[in-house]
Amino acid sequence: MELIHQGKVRDVYADGDDLILVASDRVSVYDVVLPTPIPGKGALLTALSLWWFEQLADIVPNHVISAEDVPAEFSGRALRVKRLEILKVEAVVRGYLTGSGLAEYGKTGTVCGNELPEGLVDGSRLPEPIYTPTTKADIGDHDLPMTYEETVAKLGPDLAARIRDLTFAIYKTAAQRALAKGIIIADTKFEFGIDADGTLRLADEVLTSDSSRFWEAAAWKPGQTQPSFDKQYVRDWARSTGWKPTGADAAAEAPEIPQDVADATLARYIEAYELLTGRTWS
Repeated sequence: MELIHQGKVRDVYADGDDLILVASDRVSVYDVVLPTPIPGKGALLTALSLWWFEQLADIVPNHVISAEDVPAEFSGRALRVKRLEILKVEAVVRGYLTGSGLAEYGKTGTVCGNELPEGLVDGSRLPEPIYTPTTKADIGDHDLPMTYEETVAKLGPDLAARIRDLTFAIYKTAAQRALAKGIIIADTKFEFGIDADGTLRLADEVLTSDSSRFWEAAAWKPGQTQPSFDKQYVRDWARSTGWKPTGADAAAEAPEIPQDVADATLARYIEAYELLTGRTWS
């Protein structure tokens, strides 16, 4: 095998005609990889992604070939997948207002070109989900917001529309299923690629605690910070240290994660997995 790409969290190896996608225990916040891994995180991300790929197979094909036929050293945290031409757009969808979307709304009343009603607050449910794509940055760079019109310019009108429409379809189905399990999917992001036969496929990870905001449905209340099952906990901790995740020295100055913060983050990931899948994590 040959390592051909190392992302913020995932490593990609070439293995014959296939790729081996390995989820590491690295954690990134604000597009910066923190120096401390969270042991067990990669296996959780892989298991939850695989479960969602199976749940969504009737909506969109995916890139998974096998979760078993992988090198022994990566067992439990790797997938054998099809080679794809990955599209350079991250398909972000928001059903609730928070994070960077909230910050933009406070300044302009819009999010990535989407007009929103007045009076929304942190955690408000949007009248309808909105599509807020970003660029797909390389490690060390930052994803940048895009308008839908910019995705049309990058992908062409037909492919841009297919990506947008699939994003809405996946999100609406997943959000409904998650809500029945007590989890609000506030927002999430998807990646798509095209295989050698020209088939558009869902790729990378899908609907994990790394790529999504998962909120506790029973405790949801607009206007406050929502109890969550995702990496917002470690984002908030990192900010509380006084570290500024911007500038050339951001990665070098990133703080080490204390054991209690790492444990609490992993516990949230495990709870999300168990609630969504109905399975016990061990």
